[in-house]
Amino acid sequence: MSADPNWKPASPEPERDTSLADLKAFPPRFDPAWAPAGPDVAAVLSGDPDPLRSLAEARIPAIILRGAYPAADCAGLIGRFISRGLMPDPAATASSAEPRRRIDIGTSLGNRGGDREAFFQHAAETQALFKSLFDGFRNPVDTLYGSLAALAGGKRVLTAREPDGRSYGPAIFRIHYGDHAYAPHFDHVRLREKRFTYAASRFVNQFAGILCLQNDTPNGGGTQTIVHHRLWTPEVEPALSSGTFHAYAHAQGIGSCAVGLNPGDLYFFNTQCIHEVPALLGKSPRIVLAVFIGYSPDDDEIFVWS
Repeated sequence: MSADPNWKPASPEPERDTSLADLKAFPPRFDPAWAPAGPDVAAVLSGDPDPLRSLAEARIPAIILRGAYPAADCAGLIGRFISRGLMPDPAATASSAEPRRRIDIGTSLGNRGGDREAFFQHAAETQALFKSLFDGFRNPVDTLYGSLAALAGGKRVLTAREPDGRSYGPAIFRIHYGDHAYAPHFDHVRLREKRFTYAASRFVNQFAGILCLQNDTPNGGGTQTIVHHRLWTPEVEPALSSGTFHAYAHAQGIGSCAVGLNPGDLYFFNTQCIHEVPALLGKSPRIVLAVFIGYSPDDDEIFVWS
């Protein structure tokens, strides 16, 4: 399996200049009262016995688990990606001015779900790759799944699969270069991608889990995501599609939360909340392990996929 450099947005994005002008005119209003839970599983559960329900209801912007994965293993895995040819050496691409570049190591339902057979074939290749890719390091996919299970109140956490037993990709590494950024948007396999023929669409709520392997600046601590205290509804869609969500948020008094991470930090958030990812500030790529998560309060299973 080779890395996939041909990433495309799941749906058309607003004009970049329009979004940047909107952001400059109406910067996010960060709300200290809408704070993430953390910094570890024990602290999260001591403050809230059902944190995933709180996430689903947008009562908290995120769950952040600091140091969930060893920082030394983050660096070691990146070295392995380079040695296996899954990503270019950052030293060779640090000065690149190429915009909007992203490399995926894994299988994306958003990119590949239009062809079911090709999607499940690629997912099988990802599963085979991951069997040996982490040898000698702590398995980061297991870390992510295990952390989610610890927060899940007894629900069964498993890789998404169809009734015929075929499994999705368990997780995906995303490597962002240049001035890569995401304008305000939401993610949802039903509400946005409308993939009703996939079993993952059965869930009411969708979360994301993100494990930081490398920030774009050597000092770390970069903002990975800005989450806005507004769940998607059709009412907000015109502001998203026109690139004027920040003006909308300013008029509506919508608060926000900035999530900053160091290598080894892991966080979960509700992807139906409008969210955005700032452009890279440094010359190094931003590298994360990412999953989507299907959750319903009355469902005993939680599906995870990429």
